Amino acid sequence: MRIFWTLLLVSGMAFGQTTDTRPKLSTAQPASSSQVGNTGDSTAAAPAKVEPAPDPHAVVIPAGSKIPLQLKQAISTKNARDGDPVYAETAFPFVQNERILIPAGTYIQGKVVHTEHARRSKKRAELLIHFTSMIYPSGYTVLLPGSVDNTPGAADNGVKDSEGTIQQDKDTGKRVEDAAKGAAVGGTVGTIGGAAAGGYNGARIGGLAGIAGGVAWALLKHGPEVRLEVGTSIEMQIQRDVKVDANRIQVARAQ
Repeated sequence: MRIFWTLLLVSGMAFGQTTDTRPKLSTAQPASSSQVGNTGDSTAAAPAKVEPAPDPHAVVIPAGSKIPLQLKQAISTKNARDGDPVYAETAFPFVQNERILIPAGTYIQGKVVHTEHARRSKKRAELLIHFTSMIYPSGYTVLLPGSVDNTPGAADNGVKDSEGTIQQDKDTGKRVEDAAKGAAVGGTVGTIGGAAAGGYNGARIGGLAGIAGGVAWALLKHGPEVRLEVGTSIEMQIQRDVKVDANRIQVARAQ
């Protein structure tokens, strides 16, 4: 009996010391992508920004440049309307750094922006022109913002503001008004004298005097208009920098 219990005790001890030979699953987590190849710098270097190479043929007509022009058509506040086209031509080459940027004979196109007719209460008429494009002799076209800076070819007109508004000269209006008053008075006297003298000569003199009086009365009612004749010299001012392609300025030479 004692031998039986001894054998049972030894068998239990041997069973308790038996090890599990099954493979164990690993519980380690895989390394994240942010940990792979991390050598200490957590931020990747941004690629260097490459600036485009400057165009060697690009040149700039600077703001404030003044270009002499000649009108190709007559303009008058008597019949001009807002939006009417304006055509001019450069009278002399514009040179910058010993290079011709605008040759003579370049067409300048613009438009009438505003007109103000002469009135009795406001005798001086006004005309506002903006230049919008430039057409080179080669056909190369450039958009531009240009205004009238001066009107040296129109002695009776002047530019009153930075927008380039052309206004009838004040002294001219006063001279016309004085002359109109004198003509009106003279016309009235002449008409009376002609009627009193009678006959053919008296009627003729009276008729001419009446015409003079009518013209004078019209001038007193409306005042002088702004009128720019064909070929009038105008100075255009460039309002902002204008970039042009130097290769397209000159006319291609015939081979």
